Amino acid sequence: MLNRSFNYIKTLLKWIALALITGLLGGVIGSVFHKCITYVTNVRMQNTWVIYLLPIGGIIIALMYTILAPKGKIDTNRVIRSAGGDEKIPIVMIPLVFVSTVVTHFLGGSAGREGAALQLGGCMGYNFGKMFKFKSDNMHTVVMAGMSSVFAALFGTPVTAAIFSVEVISVGIMHYSSLVPCLISSVVAYGVSQAFGIAPEVFDFVAFNDISSMVVIKAIILAVLCAVISIAFCSSIKLSEKYMKKLMPNIYIRAAVGGLVIIALTFIVGSYDYNGAGMDVVERAMHGNAKPEAFALKILFTDITVVAGFNGGEIVPSFFIGSTFGCIVGGLMGLNPGFGAAIGFVALFCGVVNCPVASMMLSVEIFGTQAFAVFAIVCAVSYMMSGRYGIYNSQKIIFSKTSETYINKYTN
Repeated sequence: MLNRSFNYIKTLLKWIALALITGLLGGVIGSVFHKCITYVTNVRMQNTWVIYLLPIGGIIIALMYTILAPKGKIDTNRVIRSAGGDEKIPIVMIPLVFVSTVVTHFLGGSAGREGAALQLGGCMGYNFGKMFKFKSDNMHTVVMAGMSSVFAALFGTPVTAAIFSVEVISVGIMHYSSLVPCLISSVVAYGVSQAFGIAPEVFDFVAFNDISSMVVIKAIILAVLCAVISIAFCSSIKLSEKYMKKLMPNIYIRAAVGGLVIIALTFIVGSYDYNGAGMDVVERAMHGNAKPEAFALKILFTDITVVAGFNGGEIVPSFFIGSTFGCIVGGLMGLNPGFGAAIGFVALFCGVVNCPVASMMLSVEIFGTQAFAVFAIVCAVSYMMSGRYGIYNSQKIIFSKTSETYINKYTN
């Protein structure tokens, strides 16, 4: 009994110490990354002509990856595989992801930043564990702690960041043994970001409907529709990558052509709303203002950006797509458009990442607890109805979403 208690205490102290270090490092990396993304975004918005440099930027990013990562693509899927013990992540991933994502945002590629945060944090955690010669059963935990820390620093949602990292690796199984290091590292990183003066993303101004059975029914219908859109979004990215790689196998040509297409689409649409992350558009949707075509155009812009080889991730684009779609469709259904946008924001995120518990936590940290019961139902419905689809093709669905059946299959 005493030996067992001692082992628990020793393990707790070990993970607290490592989580503190991981949180501090992840907090600094995430905060500096956030500052850089914010700065280049502001510069781009004041100097819209930089979009003409997109093809050159795409070629430079492709060249960087060719020189520094010749053995394979370094992306979030690779981080997920490393957390599962099936992949190694070179330390060069940190400068590669950092610089390529900053370039993407500076020049107007349609990409997010949380995907890059997961890559930065996962790489940091993996190499941290490697330095201390962690065994494989501990390596996945320190990778998840790293992911949690940078995600929390960048977006200001520490609980969501921790639960997401624990939940995203294997759908249907949560690695509870990683909760302590992930939560501590994410809270520490969040504290570091606060010291850097970074405000968390919060939409506490959203006007919610009074909760009634009819509102819940409408929210469920909207969640189902968002699940369908999430399937379309995930499928379009994967199909675009598959066919464009066959059509244009040369990565430099693909990068240049992708940049040119984004430039052309920007001028055809007549708006810069679809360049960069687009969080300003998300905020407008929360106020009840969105264009009916916005969600579809964001899917198109993001598909081209990803296929061309630009970096950043698809999570923030999912926020854009979900909030604009929810604003329009929710309003047509009789919901407050801002409330519809909030439902879409959470439901799309849940549908593309297959993390219902993290999505519920996201709703609390972003929107508060006023309509938590509705958001919880929305997450559950979106999770079920999104089927075996997801943006991460290295993510495994361990148990079926409709029954307690072991399937152990990768997402479509």
